[in-house]
This record gives sequence, C-alpha cells and structure tokens, in this order.
Amino acid sequence: MELPSNSGEVRLAVLIDADNVSSQNIQPMMEEIARYGNPTIKRIYGDWTKPNLASWKALLLDYAISPVQQFAYTSGKNATDSAMIIDAMDILYDGKIDGYCLVSSDSDFTRLAMRLREAGKLVIGIGEQKTPNAFISACDRFIFQEVIRGQKPKQAKTQTNGKKKTEPEKQKPKTKVEEPESPAIREIDDDLIDLISSSIEDTQDDNGWAFLAEVGNLMMKKQPSFDARNYGFSRLTPLIQSIGAFDVDVRDTGSGQSKHIYVRIKEEKKTTKARNVRSF
Repeated sequence: MELPSNSGEVRLAVLIDADNVSSQNIQPMMEEIARYGNPTIKRIYGDWTKPNLASWKALLLDYAISPVQQFAYTSGKNATDSAMIIDAMDILYDGKIDGYCLVSSDSDFTRLAMRLREAGKLVIGIGEQKTPNAFISACDRFIFQEVIRGQKPKQAKTQTNGKKKTEPEKQKPKTKVEEPESPAIREIDDDLIDLISSSIEDTQDDNGWAFLAEVGNLMMKKQPSFDARNYGFSRLTPLIQSIGAFDVDVRDTGSGQSKHIYVRIKEEKKTTKARNVRSF
C-alpha cells in the first residue's frame, strides 16, 4: 500500500506497547505520526501498577492517550501483547479507521501487521533498531525510534597541546559533496546502493531517467524500514547526491516554484556493472 498523499484525511489508530517505548520519545513520536494521518484513537498498554511505567502517567493527559491496564497474569508472559492484538482486531471490525501505527519492537506483532494489511489497512511500525526483520517487513513503513529522537552529534574537542592555533593552509577547491545533516544510525553500503539502483532501473524511461518520487515509493515497498534519515539526511535527494553514483536533474514544471527531480545511474557505473555480470 502506498503512503497517503493527503495525510490529513487518514484516520489512524495508535497502539503503544509501554514496555517497549521510553516516555522520553513521546513528543517527537506523536509529531512523526501526525505526518501520516490523524491519530483518532490513541491507546497505550501496560501494567500501570509497576513503578517502571510511572514516567508515562504525567504525559497521558497531555497527549490524550488512553491507558489500558493489563496485569501480568503469569511471570515471564507478556499479557500486554495479547491485549493490543485483541483491541486492534476490534477496531478493525468497527471500520472507523484507515490505518494503524503499532509502536513496539516486539516480533509478536508480526502476524497482526500482516493481517491488518490483508484487510487493506495502512500499517506503520515504530520501534528500535533491534526490531526483528519479520515485523519490519510486515509493515508498509517502519520508522526507527533512534531517528525520531534526532539526537544531536557530540562535538569533538580540539586539542591544542598548549600551542597557539595556526591558520589552516589554503587548499584547492574540491567538488562539493553532500555531508550528512544529522547523526546516522546506518552506514551507506552496497545494499543501499543496490536498492537505489534497482529501483531506478524498475521505473526509468528509455533514456535511463526515473522520477525520484516514484523511486522513493518503490524503495519503501521493497524495504519498509528505508528512511533517508537513517543515513543522516532529511531527504532522499541529498542522500543520493552524497553517494556519487547517480546523476540528478532538477526540472521546471512551468508552475511557479514547483520542480520535478529525476535521477539515473551514471554511465560508468552501468559499464562496471555490466562488466561484472559478464565475468560470471
């Protein structure tokens, strides 16, 4: 399912596993969810008699989240998961929402996400990087909490060893390279480059150009956890420009400031890839 183009009309049910989410993430998390729709149902599940959930209580009224009490009937068993799953199915049968946001890093919600998608609902997952791939793949989109937190990079201290700073030597101008805008939680690797390349090839025209928006949508379908922010970039365009393996063309649409961005694989990269294929 493609992400909605008009997120304001999409009604979302936000179901939060309190045992898997820190209360410190609530504000950026709710702001992130608002990008995809209107959270008309907001519930958080946990055993509120436990002291480890005390930090949540002061925030529930501020964000209009309804707490659902679930006692742990047996030691070592997570009754919270069962309560969330039952509520999710009840909401599904009511037919009043368009999608779900499941906030957890627990693989127990994998089958739930699959069932909701089978019913034609948009499913957005939010969890930590430790989330199993099975749950990530079961969602239409999966967003890492580490990205949502948007932690600022620590500035390294400059050591002068008691000497005065000298002016740096003038260097020759270098080709501009897009630098990450924020801390990255993943490195740009061959898997990412292959994902971008294959998505361009699947959507390109006869001249090898592909509309960037279509490339981005296809990448998220192939890999629900893909997000340019994982690599330190706010958008897909600067991420692609930073790699250096792709050409980027910004085209006027003839309607004010609106522009369309197209990308293609550089010719030398295509030649190298073809040579590698023939070598096999």
